[in-house]
Amino acid sequence: MFCRNCGKEVPENAEVCVNCGMKPLMGKKFCQNCGAETKENQEVCTKCGVKLKSSMGKGAKSKLVAGLLGIFLGNLGIHKFYLGYTIPGLIMLLVTVVLGTITFLFLPFIIPGIMAVIGLIEGIIYLTKSDEEFDEMYVQNMKQWF
Repeated sequence: MFCRNCGKEVPENAEVCVNCGMKPLMGKKFCQNCGAETKENQEVCTKCGVKLKSSMGKGAKSKLVAGLLGIFLGNLGIHKFYLGYTIPGLIMLLVTVVLGTITFLFLPFIIPGIMAVIGLIEGIIYLTKSDEEFDEMYVQNMKQWF
């Protein structure tokens, strides 16, 4: 097997490429079967005819959707639920609803505002990552906060 990022040969069960440090199927520059150079959106290797694999397959999450949910509904943790982070999503939702309701008489909108800022920051972070970085960091490695 060859690394899709750097084109160097790696063992079939390798978690990361020893040459570039990326997950072997993370890149889109080389064929995983023969190591031939490929174009970014190419689906089949023109040298060996093998279907090109990528770590972003079925079930991949869209960074655009996650980013926009974080920006517009971040105080409710909807972006967390979208990415499959149930506990962080519940934390954000409960903090906004429960603490927001309790403190509403004294400090209206402070708690929901803080949660909204967290969602806004996370949404912007999602949108500024490349597709590969977003997939590796937030979908594969499940980085739940910032």
